Amino acid sequence: MIRCLMLVALTALLALPTRAAEPHAARVPVLLATALAPPEPAGMRTIFNGKDLSGWDGDPRLWSVQDGAIHGETTAENRANGNTFILWKEGTTKDFELRLSFRCNATNNSGIQYRSKHIAGDDARNRWIVRGYQHEIRNETKLPSVAGFIYDEGGLAGGRGRTCLVGEQATWGENGKQVTGTLIDAAGFEKLFKLDDWNDVVIIAKGTHIQHYMNNRLILDFHDGHKSALLEGILAFQLHAGSPMFVEFKNIRIRDLQQATSTSSGQSDPRRPLQRIARGLRRLLGAD
Repeated sequence: MIRCLMLVALTALLALPTRAAEPHAARVPVLLATALAPPEPAGMRTIFNGKDLSGWDGDPRLWSVQDGAIHGETTAENRANGNTFILWKEGTTKDFELRLSFRCNATNNSGIQYRSKHIAGDDARNRWIVRGYQHEIRNETKLPSVAGFIYDEGGLAGGRGRTCLVGEQATWGENGKQVTGTLIDAAGFEKLFKLDDWNDVVIIAKGTHIQHYMNNRLILDFHDGHKSALLEGILAFQLHAGSPMFVEFKNIRIRDLQQATSTSSGQSDPRRPLQRIARGLRRLLGAD
């Protein structure tokens, strides 16, 4: 009898419809507290004199100085032959802090190239082609197509296109990009960005860690563990091919973080002269 009851119960259990495993809910990165740019340190180097293009190299048809700013412009009659750039010729970007202001119109986009490479050769469309990390420049406020994301110009950093978007705190590891937090949302960026006006940028790069700030607020925080991550290269500004546009950059300052670290660590301790005198006295007295 007991065996019959057990058999009936088991048969009933097996007849119940199986419940499909519930998929894991998609993780929505948490909106993080607002992070502000660090105060500008002493020792920033001004790399544009506001008067002429000394130290810079770009297509003279398209780049000039206007009202104290580097001014790039294309027109229907004066077009760019492919994306073209103006290159800073007096240094490179490795571990660095860059500060500047920009403005542009909304007909096309531009960019700030860093840790990038100048592409030269007979097959180049023009003499000023650059590839590498690009801080996107746009005059728009609707995420994700706004100023500040990292674009892999020319595919030099692994062909990853829009590598890290505005608002993302992210890491690129063995399994691709993982977004771990949200730094700013769509409403926040729309309030932050100044359409048709000057906007302030801070870029800080240390090893594989890159941070972009817009108008004093952290908008992108990226650790790039990709095998093609870029660690050193040139600085340049872009004029995009296609629709006529203009872009301007001013108040351009840079700081070499490696040099700043070595200078800081090598600063003399005020106690060292006294210590040397004490050692000398001990030697004279035979105590050393």
